[in-house]
Amino acid sequence: MPKKVWSSKEKLQVVLDGVKGMTVPQICREHGIAQSMYYRWRDQFLANAESVFSNSSSKKESKLERENNQLRQIVADYALELKKML
Repeated sequence: MPKKVWSSKEKLQVVLDGVKGMTVPQICREHGIAQSMYYRWRDQFLANAESVFSNSSSKKESKLERENNQLRQIVADYALELKKML
């Protein structure tokens, strides 16, 4: 019998059931998972919870900075090629 592949939304719902106050055995029975799996998902959730509250503008700035650096490298490469041709 193939193992079920859990989506991130399903995993989140399982962990949120625990946050809302359901007992771990109750959650595991309801969703058909082992307690170790619940604790693994909970720990992953808690480890990455900070990203929920991080400033999205700083993420955009980081992305723009990376793109800017890539474009600068491209321009520099073309400038070197042009200099070699002259």
